[in-house]
Amino acid sequence: MQSVRRLLVFPLMALMLASSSAFAGQQHLVTPAQLATTVAEGVAKQDANRAAVHEALARPEVQSIASSVGLDLTRATGAVDTMSGADLERAAHAAQQVNQQLVGGASTVVISTTTIVIVLLLVIILIIVLK
Repeated sequence: MQSVRRLLVFPLMALMLASSSAFAGQQHLVTPAQLATTVAEGVAKQDANRAAVHEALARPEVQSIASSVGLDLTRATGAVDTMSGADLERAAHAAQQVNQQLVGGASTVVISTTTIVIVLLLVIILIIVLK
């Protein structure tokens, strides 16, 4: 019985040792530097999106519309800091449109700009309510 065990165990151990050394030399598909760069780019994009929304919320035109609707901008600004993913993308897109249309200190608010501001505020309100 022991001779059968030796005949089975030793070849099995040799195969296991050989296979582990073969797998030890495998290369990763993504290097740690590439992974770190990708993560840093994602964080930078989220920071840029948050900055765009904060910039839009700081505009006097947006503040006046928010106060007329009854939105607490302090709470909305706090909600922007907790946003991520698709919610942050939608809010940033609306905020970028607001920022582009109100560049240069435009004193007149066009109806489409007002609509975009209201959409931005509604997105933020929905996010606050749903969380």
